[in-house]
Amino acid sequence: MIEAALAALAGLLIGSFLNVCIYRLPRDLSVVRPRSFCPECGKPIAWFDNVPLLSYFLLRARCRHCSASIPWRYPVVELLTAASFFCAVWMLGPTAAAIKFCVFAAIDITLMFSDIEERILPDEFTLGGAVAGVIFAGFVPFDWGIVRLLLMRTDYPRLASMAESLFAALFCGGTLWLVGFLYEKLRHREGLGFGDVKMVAMIGAFLGLQGALMTLIIGSLLGAVVGLCYIWFTGKDASTYELPFGTFLGAAALGVGFFSIVFQPWYNHLGP
Repeated sequence: MIEAALAALAGLLIGSFLNVCIYRLPRDLSVVRPRSFCPECGKPIAWFDNVPLLSYFLLRARCRHCSASIPWRYPVVELLTAASFFCAVWMLGPTAAAIKFCVFAAIDITLMFSDIEERILPDEFTLGGAVAGVIFAGFVPFDWGIVRLLLMRTDYPRLASMAESLFAALFCGGTLWLVGFLYEKLRHREGLGFGDVKMVAMIGAFLGLQGALMTLIIGSLLGAVVGLCYIWFTGKDASTYELPFGTFLGAAALGVGFFSIVFQPWYNHLGP
């Protein structure tokens, strides 16, 4: 329990940094300098006003200097990251699988909120995340997959798992790109951003072919239902409204990833 509590604390701190990335990367700003500042008045934020979760409520969601409102995204990202870290370590302990899910959750949460706010999915998290997913496959091998089945008798199972991760990333990303390409040729307008393609490749690298395909199905259904309801309630033009598909993919991926990386191994461990 102590390890899980420490993981949650780390999640709060990392979530605070993710908020910096969500705001700065789409604007091509450094995530290192300058120190945290209010986007409205530009005043630097003191350390005691930058404590994850706590400062938001003590300040009543307002900047101390200009009283501009602090977006709800800040505590939500911090809390969601902390909850993801806590659940992973509480259920699996300080294992490689728990670390893999924590890294995946941090990447996924950043992309979700970056897309819903700016409609941008930074390469640092999509392409960088895909590389991280392939590396993690060497430490947390996939139980099965097309490449693993073809290389069942290999003497290098870790390399086979990494090859499976790379195949899933390329196949899922390439398939989604092809769908977007055909849509654009038929409808003569872009229907899918290339950032979504790279995000799906990252999801494939972490979750494998089965997990990525499940994410695509759930994310597409979720996006269609929520998107149509939002357009209907707000009266927006369905032909021009840009749906933050990455946000729905991210929500689906977080659920699928938790089930496959955390819950399923934990549940199997409880069995006889």
